[in-house]
Amino acid sequence: MARRPRPDPKLDALREGGTLNPRPAGVVDEAFRASDFFDARDLVQVKYEMLRRVRVERAPVTRAAEAFGVSRPTFYQAQATFGQAGLGGLVPRKRGRRSAHKLTPEVMAYVREARTGERSSTAALVQQLEERFGVKVHPRSLERALGREEKKRP
Repeated sequence: MARRPRPDPKLDALREGGTLNPRPAGVVDEAFRASDFFDARDLVQVKYEMLRRVRVERAPVTRAAEAFGVSRPTFYQAQATFGQAGLGGLVPRKRGRRSAHKLTPEVMAYVREARTGERSSTAALVQQLEERFGVKVHPRSLERALGREEKKRP
């Protein structure tokens, strides 16, 4: 009977923290191959060591980027964010906005009011929002926002 692999708490922590390197096999630097201390799965550690290698040991950027499995633009981006925010700047961040920023409470109040009077189509509501508030909203975004409001009602 085959044994189940033991859970790896570090792997779980890296995944949960958003710092799991998506391409650990691309890290071919000798320090990561020869030492248990260095972990190619830890994206922050990989980027930091790459930056340190260039700054302290004066390794060429191209060679360091290749050894750590990243592109030169990624190296320069990491260098800039590290310079601005320190080690925390190396932690990957999700891109884009985190909310329906165009569908403000004022806009949604208008939508609710427009829907009570008559059963306007989503396309008609989108047109009205653009005319009244000057915001372009995709019909599906409006449908999702309305769906979220429906879920909130008791």
